[in-house]
Amino acid sequence: MIWGSRRRIRSRWGRSGLMTRGLSALRRAVGAAWRRSLQLRVVALTLGLSLAVILALGFVLTSQVTNRVLDVKVRAAIDQIERARTTVNGIVKGEETRSLDSSLQLARTTLTSKTDPASGAGLAGAFDAVLMVPGDGPRAASAAGPVDQVPEALRGFVTAGQAAYQYATVHTDGFSGPALIVGTPTSSRVANLELYLIFPLASEQATITLVRGTMATGGLVLLVLLAGIALLVSRQVVVPVRSASRIAERFAEGHLSERMPVRGEDDMARLAVSFNDMAESLSRQITQLEEFGNLQRRFTSDVSHELRTPLTTVRMAADLIYDHSSDLDPTLRRSTELLVSELDRFETLLNELLEISRHDAGVAELSVEAVDLRAMVNNALGNVGHLAEEAGIELLVNLPAEEVIAEVDARRVERILRNLIANAIDHAEHHPVRIRMAADEDTVAVTVRDYGVGLRPGEEKLVFSRFWRSDPSRVRRSGGTGLGLAISIEDARLHQGRLEAWGEPGQGACFRLTLPLVRGHKVTTSPLPMKPVPQQVQQQLPQPAPQPTLPPMPQPLGLEQKPEHKPEHKEGQRPPEHADWIG
Repeated sequence: MIWGSRRRIRSRWGRSGLMTRGLSALRRAVGAAWRRSLQLRVVALTLGLSLAVILALGFVLTSQVTNRVLDVKVRAAIDQIERARTTVNGIVKGEETRSLDSSLQLARTTLTSKTDPASGAGLAGAFDAVLMVPGDGPRAASAAGPVDQVPEALRGFVTAGQAAYQYATVHTDGFSGPALIVGTPTSSRVANLELYLIFPLASEQATITLVRGTMATGGLVLLVLLAGIALLVSRQVVVPVRSASRIAERFAEGHLSERMPVRGEDDMARLAVSFNDMAESLSRQITQLEEFGNLQRRFTSDVSHELRTPLTTVRMAADLIYDHSSDLDPTLRRSTELLVSELDRFETLLNELLEISRHDAGVAELSVEAVDLRAMVNNALGNVGHLAEEAGIELLVNLPAEEVIAEVDARRVERILRNLIANAIDHAEHHPVRIRMAADEDTVAVTVRDYGVGLRPGEEKLVFSRFWRSDPSRVRRSGGTGLGLAISIEDARLHQGRLEAWGEPGQGACFRLTLPLVRGHKVTTSPLPMKPVPQQVQQQLPQPAPQPTLPPMPQPLGLEQKPEHKPEHKEGQRPPEHADWIG
């Protein structure tokens, strides 16, 4: 019994949960359809308002019909009881030899007899009669007919000498249901004789029910017709709007020749004409912008290629002079060094312009191979580490102990890391630069954090613009051309990864590179956070478990990788703020 009860309880709970989920799904589907469909809202609102109007009109009309039918019944009943009172007075007066009970019964029989012209053949319809004489001292009460069906309130009015009527539910041998009861005192020789006529309202009730049913049927038919009319009318508006929406979507996808059909001269036709004019203007402007962009890219590419030949010639001459610079006086020797340095920068600029033009033309390709990204970080550090040593900037590197293998273009990723580290050194303001790497099942991230001047609000997007500089007066130690970050974000996108920036004035900046471990996977999250946690939030966060000591990584040439600790700072310098991170 216990196990059977438990099974029944589980079964009930299961059915209840299934029903609840079904109702929730239905509610969500109806809500979504209501929000998305203008036609549904128009039809529903039309039906709601029409239903309210039909119900109000039906209530008013039904009330008026009911009152009119009952008024006719009351007037006929009053005429009927006046004739019946005359009949009763004559019967009671002419039957002096009979007892009071016999006289009352005879009068009731006469009134209810269908052969009597004063009985049930009148306008008021069939009725039953009640005659009663209340008891008075030694005289006992006498009555004929269903006395118990007469309400006490009505008897009070009649006893007081007033004619009155009342609606009540009666239960007699021949009828059971609502009825109209009319009472009046008589002027016969029998004192206090009261006459009541009970008129069943079955026919009136049937008439009112028929009227209500007819009105309900008519209202339902009218509601359906109104729904169809609302559907057709709203369709005249919704169909052109939906057509405009589809054409706008195709226009946004690049089908610039899409236009709306123009039919007639109404508001929808004017909407179509305006839409087509707008589409034509946008198409013309987009075409012009594409032509300008193509011209700009072609110009950049052509200029870069055309400058290579004279640059090669100048490079050969400069190298020849530089090789014999020891034979020159100090002034010419210094000029030769500056010439070679600027030629290097000019050549780098041309290479980056060519790279940008490849990205703009969409012809940049990846040379993917599975590599350890830790080696990419070390190679980048080896290339720009001398800049940190010359500026007296400490590089704090934190790499995973295990290999981080990813399918990437090693040349492009190393260039991204080299640009990020060089940019951080340029803006570190003699504070340390922190490089961190972490990976999860799908992605790997590298953050480069400096504690220098930082970024103003909105500049985290501008830093990836071409030739953009936050402070034009700042000297670039790395000798950059202003295209490094622009190329870096394009390289990251080429890997289907992300390159993001964060910074605050006086708090430094952080750049985060997130790449998929497997080519073709989409990056949705990053293993490393980018923004520092406020101090009060940091105290509430759970402390991480102690990590095992990581084996040392091979260091790049000329760079000492030091453990993360708070460095010593010169007097007057603000030390960096060590903080946990959030993404």
